Amino acid sequence: MQENTAIKLCNITKRFGEVVANSNISLEVRKGEILSLLGENGSGKTTLMNILSGIYFPDEGEIFVDGKEVTIRSPHDSFELGIGMIHQHFKLVDIFTAAENIILGLPGGANLNLKAVAEEVNALTAKYGFELDPNKKIYEMSVSEKQTVEIIKMLYRGANVLILDEPTAVLTPQETKKLFSVLTNMKEDGKAVIIITHKLNEVMEISDRVAVLRKGEYVDTVNTSETSENALTEMMVGKKVSLDIARTEPKNMRTILRIQNLTCINEDGLKALDDVSFAIRTGEILGIAGIAGSGQKELLESIAGLQNPIGESSILYEPKENERVHELVGKTPMQIKELGVSLAFVPEDRLGMGLVGNMGMIGNMMLRGYRSGKGIFVETQAPTKLAKELKEKLEIATPSINTPVSKLSGGNVQKVLVGREIAMEPKVLMTAYAVRGLDINTSYAIYNILAEEKEKGVAVVYVGEDLDVLLELSDRILVLCDGKISGIVDARTTTKEEIGLLMTQIPQKEEEANGEE
Repeated sequence: MQENTAIKLCNITKRFGEVVANSNISLEVRKGEILSLLGENGSGKTTLMNILSGIYFPDEGEIFVDGKEVTIRSPHDSFELGIGMIHQHFKLVDIFTAAENIILGLPGGANLNLKAVAEEVNALTAKYGFELDPNKKIYEMSVSEKQTVEIIKMLYRGANVLILDEPTAVLTPQETKKLFSVLTNMKEDGKAVIIITHKLNEVMEISDRVAVLRKGEYVDTVNTSETSENALTEMMVGKKVSLDIARTEPKNMRTILRIQNLTCINEDGLKALDDVSFAIRTGEILGIAGIAGSGQKELLESIAGLQNPIGESSILYEPKENERVHELVGKTPMQIKELGVSLAFVPEDRLGMGLVGNMGMIGNMMLRGYRSGKGIFVETQAPTKLAKELKEKLEIATPSINTPVSKLSGGNVQKVLVGREIAMEPKVLMTAYAVRGLDINTSYAIYNILAEEKEKGVAVVYVGEDLDVLLELSDRILVLCDGKISGIVDARTTTKEEIGLLMTQIPQKEEEANGEE
């Protein structure tokens, strides 16, 4: 075994009942490198890293740390071996400070000198280039600050191997750049860094090598400098995939939804949306960008009739010239449909709001658009045909179109929901994180389906996390910050950096007024 090998996995297998999550995987992680771990949804990436971090125990195989065979039965064992994993969902106590969270659970934690801890934290942040106030409460922090606390917590406990699960999923481009700078400093200090991600452009930018898993099996590890995004995609999927989105110039645009002074209150009694005004047009894709919790969810749900806006909020549906304009505020989804408003919505909560989990594909098709039939008899021929078509077109993995959708993987549930809404042939199509959990092949299929809907004259609203996709797919991008519009920009001429700044800037009143249309 090479002297610079930090971790070596040999023939790791992990089963969950009849499902083989990891099959005979052998993988090496070197000291002083950033290794990206790639694979489609369900390929076994997170399971493999959860084995390293002590959350799961392998059914077969050996693990070597610094050349010695080890047994990892718990996160404590993993910590003792210098392995730390930063999960997508942070494990921090909101009412504690950064320093208190960092020492939480350590022996003698209650008696530790917090001033001394703060000094050690400051030394770590200075060494690697972090920015963190050790005395700041977690509930006062941004997402990137919370992530910094998690990383520092691992370094404070002596981690030499850090595993980050989708570390840039909720960061702005500026925050991502800072994180990459820190990770590079850690690499140069001899740390081994493993990143689980699906963003190929970031893989090419930050990693030294890339390991690829497919359907629970190890495919290969390649040097980043000797590969490409297309080659990595082919390794992940097992076939050539086009990573191009067919965006055309908008045509025959007209305003179909006019949102004015939209204001919503969230569950905590705070304004989720504050006096938002803009227009949604036919024949274009309007992208919505913003840090998580900036009002994206409430915006789409208000238009769909699932939120009750307050004050002088107005959502006007303007079908065509000389046709009646409808006010949608105060209407339920059923009332909106009865008005003849052709609107489809793919919500963030797939099973909670979009589908009925104990029904199969046929039943869920019937719920949305097929109400024909007399008495207790329901017409099933059309929804059955649609279910079969979607299963084939989107490659939905299900034993049967009658299998309850709750038994499908998250990615396949999303395919059912997106496919059903598009099949309704709406005039307005709103999607919230439409490709979350989908493999890259299906994601690009969905992007191009949305582009096709735009070509048909549909007004498409796309809320997404990946700014590269938003820039490539959208015609305009509306940016939300703390429930306000901080800008509406041309997707063809703007940059990730400009959007990143808008995501963190609360606008002045005059800036809001300039961006309505």
